[in-house]
Amino acid sequence: MSWGHDEYLYMVLKDYLPKEALFVIRYHSFYAAHSCREYTYLMNSGDLEMMKWVKIFNQFDLYSKNHQLIDVEQVKRFEYFLIHT
Repeated sequence: MSWGHDEYLYMVLKDYLPKEALFVIRYHSFYAAHSCREYTYLMNSGDLEMMKWVKIFNQFDLYSKNHQLIDVEQVKRFEYFLIHT
């Protein structure tokens, strides 16, 4: 696994966002883990629990393959939830 812009963004925002948002930023491109459930033997219970946030985010990710337009109000609710938890 190599680090690029995801890790950079994590490092820039680590003092400003909740841990759930930071986990999503850091690992949303790690498709083997969140799409294929590989490497779970390397994860602790906290990592496994945080993967649910990556899966939620993945619905809105650039490579989601969903041709339906994004419901902006739904995305705003997701953002509100992350900020206020």
